[in-house]
Amino acid sequence: MSKFGAWVNAARPRTLPLSISGILVGTGLANFHGMQNNIIFVLAILTTVGFQVTSNFANDYGDGIKGTDNDDRIGPVRALQSGLLTPKALKQGIFISIGITMILVLLLLYFAFGTEFIGYVLLFLILAVFSIWAAIKYTMGNTPYGYRGFGDLSVFVFFGLLGVLGAMFLYIKTIPLLSLLPALSIGLLSVGVLNLNNLRDLNSDKLAGKNTVVVKLGFERGKIYHYILLTGSFLFLVIFILLTRNSWIQFISLVAYVPILLHLLKVSRVQSPVFLDPELRKLALSTFLMALLFYISYNYFL
Repeated sequence: MSKFGAWVNAARPRTLPLSISGILVGTGLANFHGMQNNIIFVLAILTTVGFQVTSNFANDYGDGIKGTDNDDRIGPVRALQSGLLTPKALKQGIFISIGITMILVLLLLYFAFGTEFIGYVLLFLILAVFSIWAAIKYTMGNTPYGYRGFGDLSVFVFFGLLGVLGAMFLYIKTIPLLSLLPALSIGLLSVGVLNLNNLRDLNSDKLAGKNTVVVKLGFERGKIYHYILLTGSFLFLVIFILLTRNSWIQFISLVAYVPILLHLLKVSRVQSPVFLDPELRKLALSTFLMALLFYISYNYFL
């Protein structure tokens, strides 16, 4: 593999559609409230991709250094694990990614708030720094919180609440209470993707001392937790659509739950983690599909 290919591998492109799902839903909500700004939309997506790539580099580094990514692990081979990138090169990549992401953050905040809302700029800068800290501390350092079962909470907050509500706030400068429902929906779906990853990696995580929620629950109860996450996501979205319904087109985002239902049926029949890897891509893309259809349906009101 070429050096460029190694960096693409470390960036984990298949995680990127999931990362921008919250931006799509948050922008859809802003559109529903009559606000549209294509510059904010593009910069928000680029910034979110920057955060995700930083997180992926950090996860590759942290899991590689700790030996969690090893030959016993199911799934794609990681850049550090395979020797495609050295620890020094990957650490440099993390700092470069942070620098690019912070430039994007500043541009986004300028076009969203200008100089009129300095308080909001400072608040979002604090959130940006906290997001980078969370991305790095997930697997790096002596006490990574991803190894103590807090990864699910982090994904729920950053992919769901902050991703959706933060994106919407960039446009409309307020957070209507009902907007919490689709944020909860995306958050639960995103945690579902992480949980599926942890179900797949149960045995290798247990051996490496990575105490994810699944390691604590066990495989079968981890599957029940998975059903609750995805069912809860569906219910929150249905409630939101019913409470804001002005047109039948708002229901099209529910189409994404057809492959999610098929996914749940597949998971219910799986008895070994080794068979879950193909389902990860399906669930991540189904989440992205739901967000995209939500964005399209609520863009209808502009």
